[in-house]
Amino acid sequence: MAVTAVIIAVWLLVLLVGGRMFSQLNDLGTNDRVQFLPNSAESTQVNEVQNDFREQGFTYAVAVFAFDEPLDDHAAPLIERAVQRVGAIDGVFIFNATPLIVAEDRLAAEMVIPLDSAGELDESVAGLRAGLQTAVPEAAAVYITGPAGFAADIIAAFSGIDGLLLLVALGAVFLILVVVYRSPLLPVIVLSTSLAALCGSVIVVSGLARSGAILLAGQTQGILLILVVGATTNYALLYISRYIEELRRRESKWEATWAALKRSWQPILASGLTVIVALMVLLVSQLDSNRTLGPIASIGIVFALLASFTMLPALLLWAGRRAFWPRKVAAFSGRAVVEDDVLAGDSVWARLARLIAGRHRVVWVVTALVLVVMSLGLTQLRADGSPSSEYVMGESQARDGLAVIAEHYPAGAGTPAVVIVDTERMLVATEAILAVPGVDSVRIATLGGPAPITAAGIQPFAAGAGIPPAPLVVDDQILLEVTLTDAADTPAAEETVRELRGALDDVGKDLLVGGQTAIDVDANAAAIVDRTLIVPLVLLCVFGLLVLLLRSVVAPLLVVGSVALSYAAALGVSAIVFNVVFGFGGADPTVPLFAFVFLIALGVDYNIFLMTRAREESLLHGAREGVLRSLVFTGGVITSAGIVLAATFAALGILPLLFLAQIAFIVAFGVLLDTFVVRTLLVPALAYDLGARTWWPSALSRRDAPQPAPEVAERVSV
Repeated sequence: MAVTAVIIAVWLLVLLVGGRMFSQLNDLGTNDRVQFLPNSAESTQVNEVQNDFREQGFTYAVAVFAFDEPLDDHAAPLIERAVQRVGAIDGVFIFNATPLIVAEDRLAAEMVIPLDSAGELDESVAGLRAGLQTAVPEAAAVYITGPAGFAADIIAAFSGIDGLLLLVALGAVFLILVVVYRSPLLPVIVLSTSLAALCGSVIVVSGLARSGAILLAGQTQGILLILVVGATTNYALLYISRYIEELRRRESKWEATWAALKRSWQPILASGLTVIVALMVLLVSQLDSNRTLGPIASIGIVFALLASFTMLPALLLWAGRRAFWPRKVAAFSGRAVVEDDVLAGDSVWARLARLIAGRHRVVWVVTALVLVVMSLGLTQLRADGSPSSEYVMGESQARDGLAVIAEHYPAGAGTPAVVIVDTERMLVATEAILAVPGVDSVRIATLGGPAPITAAGIQPFAAGAGIPPAPLVVDDQILLEVTLTDAADTPAAEETVRELRGALDDVGKDLLVGGQTAIDVDANAAAIVDRTLIVPLVLLCVFGLLVLLLRSVVAPLLVVGSVALSYAAALGVSAIVFNVVFGFGGADPTVPLFAFVFLIALGVDYNIFLMTRAREESLLHGAREGVLRSLVFTGGVITSAGIVLAATFAALGILPLLFLAQIAFIVAFGVLLDTFVVRTLLVPALAYDLGARTWWPSALSRRDAPQPAPEVAERVSV
């Protein structure tokens, strides 16, 4: 018991330290999409050069003013002076704002204001919004959009990760466990184990992020939280099911603990390794946001395994049979708990096993056909990118500001494409840019601010007024801002950027196009390449691991194939739901990739639980009866685990972020589909139909395995 006390004390210390560090993850994360792009991406190269044309450490907000009445000719200077009188706001450099640009209809005006990118952007933007509304009382509305505005909205959306998300996830798991076990203490033990695993991973991830070893994306925090809680709970449920069996065989709770560990460590470890292997394949990704998710989430799974193998058994050993109160788990005085007539019971799983024994081919054929029909929804999947303005669901002042810009200016105003060109080729490049359909205008960075430019040269702000402003030249290069006719986050704008790149290639292969739209183009292209590469690699790695675990080729093919079909069905249904029910404008290319990694890894988990027990039972009872007995013994625990995991992933949906909402739906629905259809019907029926061939080429496939008693196969009524 001394060892038990030490284990519990160590994990309590982890809980204490990790709990204090948990809220720090928000400060260590970043949501700047350009930081996740590969260095070879065109927009990344432009962004690096662009930094030479502006002060380092700054980001920019676009202040948009909307008016009920048209502004007169004297309004612009008055508004500019009013803005300059706004009080000091931390992180806002109001005196460096650009001149006010009034729309042609004079019902709107905009200016660009620099902000300190290292400061608290959400607080700076909130202060700026309030200050400008007070300074310009004649404005019907004031919006802060642009990079800083969207960053502030995203920060606000992520603010729930370290609080509300955890409470919702843990609350859902607690309620499910209370219903399943009808015990007040056991859910506390399980959730304590999950929290300890999460805190341990937070300690390591925080240290790595703080040292700069990994780049922590904002979305990764939510995924880490959900994955660790869900996986640890799954492993705990499997161990608890074995522990209950052993408590019924033995009087000593120590002997029951040791026996449960010996019989459960292999499938739990295999399940964890499957998830880790699938996640680590993400290291080949071009996008840092994908690449860093692999090791970060793998760290979480490692702690989930450690907690499941140490803290959970220690807590259950301490509690003993009291953990299940008011339910009684008494030791049997007579024969063992694994009865020979287990298939003749009245439980839903025994009745299902008898159905499969009598109608196995009908079961798996019908089930497979239903999944194939569900997969047809993939033809409706739009996963080539979604508008960045829709990234934040619900209220978004930055999105509203973009809408005002689109109404009164060219839709791409405020978020221009950026071209870096040497002075010698400036006019030729400008001529090529202006010839591209979808380009509204070109402005050049000058010492006095951006100035309009045509192929004939720089134009003064007012016709015939003064000398044209001097271009801002850095290392014999100038910066051109290209305003597009379409909103920067639309497919039309992305197509314009692609055509711009093609047109400039004719001028010089070294002329590059950057800006927010170009970042979206490059990120989506990299994500599609990642998806094409990573999906087959994950399948191959998971298959290899299953071959080693099950000592068979056929069984892993059966498992991987069924889970892949389940994934296709889940994604097909999700595509219809996203388009028809929710009306989403599309999905990021990484959504199907992340959903694939999680569903394949976690779906294989349940099949590992099923098939490792089937192999164990097949050694005693033959292949066909073995898989039926496995279904009966694992049905309850796997179903409970599936419901828990689906509930935890569904909790991601409370965050108003399109990416996480889509991931939440696909994974939650896919897990339930895998739990109630694939693992319950498809895999057992196929394995029963194959019989001993399931275990080829191991020695088990060559046994003259006994068949279930005729009366078992005949009892198909349920």
